[in-house]
Amino acid sequence: QDQLLTTGGGQVQAGGSLRLSCAASGRTLTDYAVGWFRQAPGKEREFVSGITGSGDSIYYADNIKGRFTISRENAQNTVYLQMIGLKPEDTAYYYCAAKRGFWTSDYYMYTFRAQGTQVTVSE
Repeated sequence: QDQLLTTGGGQVQAGGSLRLSCAASGRTLTDYAVGWFRQAPGKEREFVSGITGSGDSIYYADNIKGRFTISRENAQNTVYLQMIGLKPEDTAYYYCAAKRGFWTSDYYMYTFRAQGTQVTVSE
C-alpha cells in the first residue's frame, strides 16, 4: 500500500531547530514533487515549501525563507524540511504531500497526502 509518513515534530523553544521527514513506502518518490504544508489552530492551511522530483525547483513561503530548507534523498525515498530559528508563530501541524510533476500550493492536487506531525515552539 502506498503511503507517506511525516515524522520529526516536537516541542522546542524559540530559536530551536527541528527536522521533519516525509518518507514514502510502496513507491519511489523520485518522480514526485513534494509539498510541505502546515496548519495552525484557527488558521488556514499554508503551503510552506515545495520541491520537484529532481530537486531543480524549490519554493519557500516568504515567512520561512532563510530559516527552513527543503531537501530530498531519493535513495532514501525521503524528503526533509530542516527548520532552524523557529518562532512561536511556526507552531502548527505540519504534513507533506506528493504528486507527479511540479509542486503546487493546491493541497488537493496532490495524489498522496500524509498524516502530519505537531510542531510547537514556545517563547
